[in-house]
Amino acid sequence: MIVGIDPGERRVGVAVADLETRFARPLEVIDRQEVDAIGRISAIVQEMGADLIVVGRPTGLSGRSGPAVESQGEFVAALREGVSVEVREFDERFTSVVADRGLRSAGVKGKDLKTRRDAVAAQIMLQGYLDATKPSIEGERP
Repeated sequence: MIVGIDPGERRVGVAVADLETRFARPLEVIDRQEVDAIGRISAIVQEMGADLIVVGRPTGLSGRSGPAVESQGEFVAALREGVSVEVREFDERFTSVVADRGLRSAGVKGKDLKTRRDAVAAQIMLQGYLDATKPSIEGERP
């Protein structure tokens, strides 16, 4: 099982995928003002039996790291200290935009849109990671 994380200043989107199906699905959104995000992610890792976390890296259009990547560094460092599994980063360009458009086209509006966007963005990022790292040997972890 792999956990995908789309961290934001206010909310953290969480998605999960198993290596057998290689299909990501949104799981939940963590409100950082209400819940200890690192503690909740650690609990999800344990509950799901995950052995990898993939965190979305907010890379700029040019492919270079910008201010968002630098501010996220603290979150990733804390996550690595707070969980017992490997943490990798993966490009998340446009995931929130794609998630927003998809949800809007499905008729999701207002508060529901805000609530679900981050988990769907995490799903899109995690699916991109799975697609980009298809194992060359059956059963090999990406």
